[in-house]
Amino acid sequence: MLARSTAAAGAGLSSLFVGDHHAVSSPYYQNVPMIARMMAEWDHRDVGALFLLPMWHPVLAAEQIATLACITSGKFIMQCGLGYGEAAFRAMGTEQKHRAKAFEQSLEVMQALWAGEKVSLDGHWKLENAQISPTPPENIEVWIGASADVAIDRAARIGDVWLAGPGLLRAEAERQMDVYQVALTIHQKPAPETIAIRRDIFVAASAAEADALKKQIASRGYRGFNPEALVIGDAESVARQFDELGSLGYTDVIVRNLHPEYRDAILSTERLAQVIEILS
Repeated sequence: MLARSTAAAGAGLSSLFVGDHHAVSSPYYQNVPMIARMMAEWDHRDVGALFLLPMWHPVLAAEQIATLACITSGKFIMQCGLGYGEAAFRAMGTEQKHRAKAFEQSLEVMQALWAGEKVSLDGHWKLENAQISPTPPENIEVWIGASADVAIDRAARIGDVWLAGPGLLRAEAERQMDVYQVALTIHQKPAPETIAIRRDIFVAASAAEADALKKQIASRGYRGFNPEALVIGDAESVARQFDELGSLGYTDVIVRNLHPEYRDAILSTERLAQVIEILS
């Protein structure tokens, strides 16, 4: 992960993020200590982490994010979502069926705490005179990951940025963009500068290398994704696929490297420099 951070910085990527999972059986480095360590391989560019808010106590999450915002030299962004999986929710002492209510209350509490307010709440969370110190040196930008129409509406209503999912095919990515734009109008919100979509990618050295990986994925599968949602190709091909997402209204692509081999994943990240140059 540190090597990927260094490669991403060298390739000129504009932001660095880590995800969030809990109570899983395979090794998963937790987001707060991991992104803090990765910042040492980064610089003043944007940095952030995903927080599945219904699984976090809002005071703890607000404190952790405020501290990260204080120690980064750039802007800290909170990506957030509802989370899923009954087993994970039970392990964290909560219930999946209440996640939408918990999410909205958490975000409201955290934003009040970041503003230096003292918060009491008798809702999903029970808080009395909660406050945090330090507070963030600047506003925390909130990106809400959403795929269901009601969740996209929520992202427009209470978020700064909508983050579209990685498994969307073109037609659904276009439809969801329309849902988001309509929701912005309904809630009288201006169009944000950023509308992001996630993609799992591999930038190959050649078309032949890309085709070999596509065949491997076709035979083994990948995270249950439709292979057409994956971005695999040489730098020219990847740039074209990113440009197509731009034509739908997405301004940023949040990339996750899909190659299972460590060295190939690093090389793919390094080749993103070529993609950026083609698109610029």
